[in-house]
Amino acid sequence: MSRPPSFLTLSMTSNTFIFKPERLLRHPEPWLFFGLASGISIGNSLTNRPTTWVTYLQSLLTVSLLLLPVLVVAWYKPVWKQQLSTRAYGQRWLACFAVYLPLGTVIFAYTTPFDLPNSLFVIAGFYAFLLELLLESADYVQKQVRRRRWLQKFGLEKAIMASITLISVTLAAMAVSSMGNPTYDTKEQLLIAFVLDFGQIARHFGTFLFFTLQFLLMYLSGYLFFYVNSQLLVSHVLKQKGLIFYALSVLATIALLYPLVAQGLLALPVNDRLGGFFSSNPFQLENAFAALTIMLVSLPVVLALQWFNQNSRIVALEKEKAETELDLLKQQLNPHFFFNTLNNLYALSLQKSDQAPESILKLSELMRYVIDKGQERQVTIRQEIDYIKDYLYLQQIRLRQRADIRFDQEIADDQQPVPPLLLIVLVENAFKHGIEPAHDPAFLHLMIKSDSRQLYIRCINSLEPPESSRTGIGLQNLKRRLQLLYPNRHELLINAEEQRFRVDLTLTFS
Repeated sequence: MSRPPSFLTLSMTSNTFIFKPERLLRHPEPWLFFGLASGISIGNSLTNRPTTWVTYLQSLLTVSLLLLPVLVVAWYKPVWKQQLSTRAYGQRWLACFAVYLPLGTVIFAYTTPFDLPNSLFVIAGFYAFLLELLLESADYVQKQVRRRRWLQKFGLEKAIMASITLISVTLAAMAVSSMGNPTYDTKEQLLIAFVLDFGQIARHFGTFLFFTLQFLLMYLSGYLFFYVNSQLLVSHVLKQKGLIFYALSVLATIALLYPLVAQGLLALPVNDRLGGFFSSNPFQLENAFAALTIMLVSLPVVLALQWFNQNSRIVALEKEKAETELDLLKQQLNPHFFFNTLNNLYALSLQKSDQAPESILKLSELMRYVIDKGQERQVTIRQEIDYIKDYLYLQQIRLRQRADIRFDQEIADDQQPVPPLLLIVLVENAFKHGIEPAHDPAFLHLMIKSDSRQLYIRCINSLEPPESSRTGIGLQNLKRRLQLLYPNRHELLINAEEQRFRVDLTLTFS
């Protein structure tokens, strides 16, 4: 019997060997740390005169070696978070960032063979730790957003409004805190200093609210141009009329609105209180340029967000379609096995066979698995294997003649999640096209091997000559499910000979 392919061997099939850039995005964090190493090396090179490639490469090599364990942890982090307990993951994280990184920084600072400053490694270790904290925080925030629907609906417009409100409140608080201080508050103007005096704010709370309202109106005047550009010009004019009509519409909008907006800003009392930082002439072209800048800067942002929203809707529809198709594919599992088994159980009960109670129990477990677990997205590999065992047991009592059936297993983790009713397709196909119609001695040799990275299943069965050119609907069903569940992460090899049929399936979990 031939050996299964090693988990450390790269497959030469098109599913796993073709380089695709999106695969790099599955592990983006190592690239961020490597980019950090490059940036720090560039900064070190700029402090040397003259700046040379030799200095940069020496710095990059040494800093990369310092951060090598960090790169390894960053690469395996997604897998560890899925497969390890919180405590086990935390221990590995602390070993790298709390123990190794400070220790490695000291070791590299005093043992580097190149003429590099010790501060280079201190900076590299410090910023690597900060980057890791930032990534962990971003991951936590992203999880919270997924759990809370109201955060998912918090779009760009709401984010801008929240930012405008926060900035207005902050500026008003600092303006009130600066009042009465001769350093900032003079007869000519009030300078807004970076000071916060909550007692002063409480004593002049009405002024604080008045300043907040005026600052809010100032920022909303700029938001007006963004809103018109986002909701009207880009969404309707650009899409329906094209670029030239859009550009003309932008100019027309600015010509109509900017004098009115500028006059409104001049009328705000805060303008005089702060020294008149707006032009006294509302028709000054600098006001028009400010409005034009807002609309031009917001254009790529609006286009990117609209593309993102449209793409998200497409992805959601495709996901819904794929889930519907998967449900239909599950329902296409051949039901004739259950009916034939019931007939055999009826015959066994008439014969008062000792196998009848055990067979009824096995059949009930099979049906319960199909009805309950078959509707779930994932089950444990142990549950799937137990289902296959029960299936093999019931199939053997149906056979007209005994068959050589072997089932070998090498499972590293019984709790490894797999899609339900996926592996059984190979066994069903073997019985339907190889063992059930056989007139000569038949065989089925099944082997499943699984570790944390991959699952390998090999199914070899005897084959009747008329069936040798047919693969069956079940395998076509399996191919489609694999495309939906494991895109670019599976390898299915089918080899049909004159009297033997072999299927090798490899699934990559991460």
